[in-house]
Amino acid sequence: MSIGGAEALPAGGGGLEFLDLGGDIAARSPLQLFWRRLRKDRVAMVSGGFIVFIVIVAIAAPLVVKLLGLPGPYTQNPSLTGPFGEPAGPSGAHPFGVDPLGQDIASRVIYGTRVSLEVGVVGTTIAMILGVSLGLIAGYYRGWLDTVISRLLIDVTLSIPLLLFGLGIGAACSVRGCVGGALQPGVGVIIFLIAFATWTYFARIVRGLVLSLREREFVDAARALGASDLRIMFREILPNLVAPIIVYATLQIPLNILIEASLSFLGVGVRSPTASWGQMIAAATPTFNTAWWYMIFPGAALLLTVLAFNLLGDGLRDALNPRRA
Repeated sequence: MSIGGAEALPAGGGGLEFLDLGGDIAARSPLQLFWRRLRKDRVAMVSGGFIVFIVIVAIAAPLVVKLLGLPGPYTQNPSLTGPFGEPAGPSGAHPFGVDPLGQDIASRVIYGTRVSLEVGVVGTTIAMILGVSLGLIAGYYRGWLDTVISRLLIDVTLSIPLLLFGLGIGAACSVRGCVGGALQPGVGVIIFLIAFATWTYFARIVRGLVLSLREREFVDAARALGASDLRIMFREILPNLVAPIIVYATLQIPLNILIEASLSFLGVGVRSPTASWGQMIAAATPTFNTAWWYMIFPGAALLLTVLAFNLLGDGLRDALNPRRA
């Protein structure tokens, strides 16, 4: 509270903050405190703005390409290449140059944004839902159920090498898909691999937090009032896990984007003619000495996107920390 016109700072528990405004007491909610801290982090705000820009570009990719006067990402124009098939460099009509097939690189980089964000966001969302659910169950019930989930599911999954598993699944599903066509080649396989490989990290984090939260007084109070286990898990414990889940999901998205780029680079992810940053970097490797622009621009897009998500994740982690004034 305000004493003698002084402002009362948050006590470190993530509760309300009181501010004296000319004799009136104004309370700040945890959400307002979070936004106040985040606004002070200019790096996180700029990163968030860049991510919003990337999302808009991905959603409106056809419109962006049309407004810039660029050809479509799959339009091939052999007349733009040299007599030996060497691509042309950046120019007014093609600001990022063209590839050996005469396709506009800027247009393909813009469309590649869709693949990266789709893989990163959808894959992370599926992994988060699966990992949080199993982590809640394991941490709340403990005992044999915790042993089965932690040892048989999490530890076994973590022992599988992702790249080797991805190479095998990608090769097996490269023609007609897998599981009766449920897993289609390209983006579908990549999302499955990401969800399969990364749900364990969410589960481990949530399990550890739930083991502590289940012993707190508010859980005992809910039990005393006759609340069911399902209600306690999802109405009492889960809201206290939102902050760390959001932070970790934000940090996991760029890692999943890199996984897609790596698998596409190895030839088992998104394949041509679909525009993908990883696939473009792989195709540009043999001609890097003579056509540096073919690798630089998709590589820069990948670098900036991953860096923006990482910086935003760091900013969210600091802003959601209740011990930070």
